[in-house]
Amino acid sequence: MASVDKKKTKSEQKTKTPMAELEPTTRAETFDEVARGYTEQEAMQEALRCIQCAKKPCVAGCPVGVPIADFIALVAEGNIADAYALVKSTNSLPAICGRVCPQETQCEGVCTLGRIEEPVAIGRLERFVADWAFDNPQEAAEASEALKYAQVEAGEFSGVSPCDLSTRKVAVVGSGPASLTCAGQLARFGVQVVVFEALHEVGGVLSYGIPEFRLPKELVKKEIASIEAEGVKFETNAFIGKLYEIKELLDEQGFDAVFIGTGAGTPQYLGIEGEGLNGSMVASELLTRVNLMKAHRFPEYATPIYAGKRCVVVGGGNVAMDAARTARRLGAEVTVVYRRSQKEMPARAEEIHHAEEEGIAFKMLSNPVRVLGNDEGWVTGLECVAMELGEPDASGRRSPQEVEGSNFVIDIDMLVVAIGSKTNRLIAETTPGLEITKRNLIVADEESGATSVAGVFAGGDVVIGAATVILAMGAGKRAAQGIATYLCK
Repeated sequence: MASVDKKKTKSEQKTKTPMAELEPTTRAETFDEVARGYTEQEAMQEALRCIQCAKKPCVAGCPVGVPIADFIALVAEGNIADAYALVKSTNSLPAICGRVCPQETQCEGVCTLGRIEEPVAIGRLERFVADWAFDNPQEAAEASEALKYAQVEAGEFSGVSPCDLSTRKVAVVGSGPASLTCAGQLARFGVQVVVFEALHEVGGVLSYGIPEFRLPKELVKKEIASIEAEGVKFETNAFIGKLYEIKELLDEQGFDAVFIGTGAGTPQYLGIEGEGLNGSMVASELLTRVNLMKAHRFPEYATPIYAGKRCVVVGGGNVAMDAARTARRLGAEVTVVYRRSQKEMPARAEEIHHAEEEGIAFKMLSNPVRVLGNDEGWVTGLECVAMELGEPDASGRRSPQEVEGSNFVIDIDMLVVAIGSKTNRLIAETTPGLEITKRNLIVADEESGATSVAGVFAGGDVVIGAATVILAMGAGKRAAQGIATYLCK
């Protein structure tokens, strides 16, 4: 592996190296990926901006502990193979993280350079090395094997388990980012891992929840294939809680431990009059039909999708942006309705910016109170009330308050509700002794993932509620270590 050059010439560039994107009016009519990625020259140019500071706060800001400064230094030298090997040694899904992680609030958010100018584009560089590896698999594999050998020799290989685990079997429930990370890490420990997925395709939210224009599904399949190559087995159409209960996996199916990473895929509703009218749907239905079942290509694919002409998406998070941009591509004029101001929107700034570029309108400080419909049962309008911001709530955002007598109606023929999601109660209801919170979240140790049931571990959204891909991955990685420790005892 090439050495990391700490004395390279510092770049005088003050802003991130731009990344090519599809032109807005063109991309609003296609599901092709919007962001096109760096060329090798652009990646090296951006990598030279890293000042290689001593404390490396970016590493602490990464939930899976990617050695960011070191891999960036290798990119700056043009040593992309070793840069990829270094990233992959700690991150099971680098091509995915480089695209969908909120780097601006994590690694880039604490970048030392970011105090005086734009932070280093860490996410874009991670995406670059991962995509390079897909195009150069032989070189990437050789670099990863060389790094593994060097780490073993130095006693630093993260795949060394506390004891011989080659005869141990672990069941992983769900196949989203937490589960994939846990499964991949356990496989590195030598554990026999079987992942059970309720749907017909693996990937969880990566497959059904994030649109093609942000995260191409062929890329997700490649990342999963790399985990499968480590020895992990996948069983689809396997709904745990129905096919097997957790106790059956432990007592009858021969598994020594179980990891629950089922996420938070149950939608929340507005709870207002008319929400059940035709033409009204939750974001998870829209996104699943399009992302997983290719409804936008009906009748080539068997699943249809209702696409209106005047659509309102209610919500302000990343899922709302995904739903709005999907509806736009289905041919609708789209308005996002949100009860706070744009400043308080939890969606990534990049996603809001892309939505605006694609012609999506925003109606801020507005809250739905009733869905209107016609005699045929189809939605025709959304009655809203104006809001104003009061004192900050528990989350730190200013609490919205209704403006009396400010009701107004937006004419629509399509409504998409994207106000959050919660966990499915099935596993909790079929697992005696499993402690859950009032929000139906599984209670698990933050470091080990251990639950109140011996041999059962959990992590990701099913424990902390709907969050980000990288936080789920961090939980999966910690749980793998916790499971390994448990199995050794």
